[in-house]
Amino acid sequence: MKKIWVWAAVLILTLAGADRALAEDGPKESQDAIALFLKADPGMKKFFESAVGYAVFPDVTKGAFGIGAAHGGGCVYEKGALVGTASLTQVTIGLALGGQSYAELIFFETPEALDSFKKSELAFSAQVSAVAAASGASDNAKYQLGVAVFTLAKGGLMYEASLGGQKFKFKPVKVVPAAGKTTSPPAK
Repeated sequence: MKKIWVWAAVLILTLAGADRALAEDGPKESQDAIALFLKADPGMKKFFESAVGYAVFPDVTKGAFGIGAAHGGGCVYEKGALVGTASLTQVTIGLALGGQSYAELIFFETPEALDSFKKSELAFSAQVSAVAAASGASDNAKYQLGVAVFTLAKGGLMYEASLGGQKFKFKPVKVVPAAGKTTSPPAK
């Protein structure tokens, strides 16, 4: 059993490096991912118009051999403006094998749901399910616990019947009005 936990830790640490480049290209990659979601399901536009905010994870990498892990970085928007970056980490236990890459989009219905995310208090488990983005999929999608989650497969093959959850870590960005650039706040 110790070996399985060691492999899971190695997998998570390997995937954790995936969002390092996000600081430079994050907003562009996020906008590209949004365009892909809207192309797959134009009806998703209603979520962008009504949500108080959303988080876009353009490239989440997932791998599993019994124990699985996923990790990705993304951008968080409030009323259309970039307010921070976030990381997504997922660990699953169960029957799983393979690897895949996907994009994930999380809409926040209420200011409270977005604030919970910003405080890194939001974690998904069995109570929240994702909707695979496809034409018309958003027509019947509903908010659960103040969030609506959509995923878009990008590649790979995964066989999975496992239990696990996603945990998020939010980092605010500071907009410098004169330069119009987005920077991370100073370390405390």
